[in-house]
Amino acid sequence: MKNLIRWALNHIPRSWLQRIAEWMVPLMGILYIGRGRRCPICGTQRRKFMPYGYVTSREDALCPHCLSLERHRMIWLWITRNTTLLNDHPRLLHIAPEVSLMRHFKKMYRGSEGYITADLESPLADMHFDVQQIPLADSSIDVLICNHLLEHVEDDRRAMRELYRVLHSGGWGIMLVPEERNRATTFEDDTITDPKLRTELFGQYDHRRIYGRDYDDRLREAGFRVERTAVSSFATEEERRLYSLGDDDLVVVYKD
Repeated sequence: MKNLIRWALNHIPRSWLQRIAEWMVPLMGILYIGRGRRCPICGTQRRKFMPYGYVTSREDALCPHCLSLERHRMIWLWITRNTTLLNDHPRLLHIAPEVSLMRHFKKMYRGSEGYITADLESPLADMHFDVQQIPLADSSIDVLICNHLLEHVEDDRRAMRELYRVLHSGGWGIMLVPEERNRATTFEDDTITDPKLRTELFGQYDHRRIYGRDYDDRLREAGFRVERTAVSSFATEEERRLYSLGDDDLVVVYKD
């Protein structure tokens, strides 16, 4: 299963994967029937989650029903326990929308224009644009979710400034990226264009950088106030195991 998923991630175009994953992954998930894990987003129980990863497969990562990964389940728990988003329905911009989260938000915002999904090319998104030049008015968004996108963007600092621009004063957002916290500074080199070498250096063939501890500083340069929260602060050890939440920090940004 590891090799099959890793091959698909590296050889099937992302837009195609997004179309076929919704029926293909649940079908493969039949092999994982059991009760050792539970997805807090969709409620599905399995003996464990499926493996996932472009280079090194992570065990216990992918929910076979809603396609959530560790970070999506972490985000969902934090939102439900620390915000009023699910009740208040603020104007929400979801960049590169993850299917697991998008399904719930679309149900919540049914009949409303308050939920906007956007991506450069995804067939699942409502709008298609480059995040370096967002075609939305200043201060027009209350909440933004933008995860594992900035590592793909040519000028990530420009994209951060754009996201800050469209966020309303008093608004907040969740902005996660792949990080190596043992790195002091972000490693990037646009002269590296070979997909195999990019995969080796950046962890994925279409990544442009691997972020270090200066990621928060880049967000602050764009104007954001940054709060980094350990998953252990809002989930018990038993919940971390049951939901398979991983060890990543949650990075929440605010526009004061």
